[in-house]
Amino acid sequence: MAKYGKTAQKKVKRAMHEMKRGKLISGRSHKKVRSRRQAIAIGLSESGKMGAKVSRPRKNIS
Repeated sequence: MAKYGKTAQKKVKRAMHEMKRGKLISGRSHKKVRSRRQAIAIGLSESGKMGAKVSRPRKNIS
C-alpha cells in the first residue's frame, strides 16, 4: 500500500467511514459512493486540495 502524509491518511479514513455508513456522495453526480476505490480517491483529492503530501493520480487501471 502506498504511503501518504498524516493529513491524507485522516481524510481517506474519514471518507471510508462515510462510505460504509452510506453518507459519502460523489461531487458531480451527487450519488452515493459504493466503491472502495472511489472513496479512497475522494479522500486523497480532498487532502491534496488542502495541500497535504499526496502522490500524483495513477493512470486508469482496468
